[in-house]
Amino acid sequence: MSGHSKWANIKRKKGANDAIRGKVTTKIGREITIAVRMGGSDPIGNMRLKLALSKAKANNIPKDNIQRAIQKGLGASDGNNYEEFVYEGYGPGGSAVMIDIMTDNRNRTAADIRHLFVKHGGNLGETGCVGWMFHQKAVFIIDKETFDDEETLMMLALDAGAEDFKAEDDSFEITAAPDDFDKIAEALEKNNIETVQAEITMLPDTTVNLTGKDADKMLKLIDELEEHDDVQNVYANYEITEEA
Repeated sequence: MSGHSKWANIKRKKGANDAIRGKVTTKIGREITIAVRMGGSDPIGNMRLKLALSKAKANNIPKDNIQRAIQKGLGASDGNNYEEFVYEGYGPGGSAVMIDIMTDNRNRTAADIRHLFVKHGGNLGETGCVGWMFHQKAVFIIDKETFDDEETLMMLALDAGAEDFKAEDDSFEITAAPDDFDKIAEALEKNNIETVQAEITMLPDTTVNLTGKDADKMLKLIDELEEHDDVQNVYANYEITEEA
């Protein structure tokens, strides 16, 4: 299990409770609002909005919530004072962590995030300390319960420009350059293949294997970072076993 997406997938499957869903809805709604404010309400030509809408669909966000977020981005002043930036740091066992932040209070957020790192055996680092380990990629996850023809999916993905294709225990993972996101998304949609995740994310060049207490601390750190209101995305380069 790797840090960039699998933990998010497990949480999505387990996270049917209202508290987790409420936070996911709030974060995605905020992302839609900011995307609209920055690039308009038409997802054609606004990649950020397109990705936010794709994330909303994958998380079954109600259409009314999506529309409210779009309207807020078009007209309301709420959200104008949000800052966006990236925190970088080290988790347990020397693992690397990057965090996308959206906040209206930088000092509060910095204190909160630093506390979480220290609490779970890590430390918040300087800008650039681990960013060089990650590269932006388009990632698509397809659940085998909805589509299980591995050969067909692999050929379709490669024909559409995918760089890599992996078959996991319960899912398929397609990786591509960010510029090929639309092409692969259209190919999947044309063939009625649903995704549980379709996004442009940050993938690590190398990974760190974590076991025992380090694995436990890392999962708790990622969990608490994901739950923080000001955290939009978390990327990490750990590898742990399914048992851990």
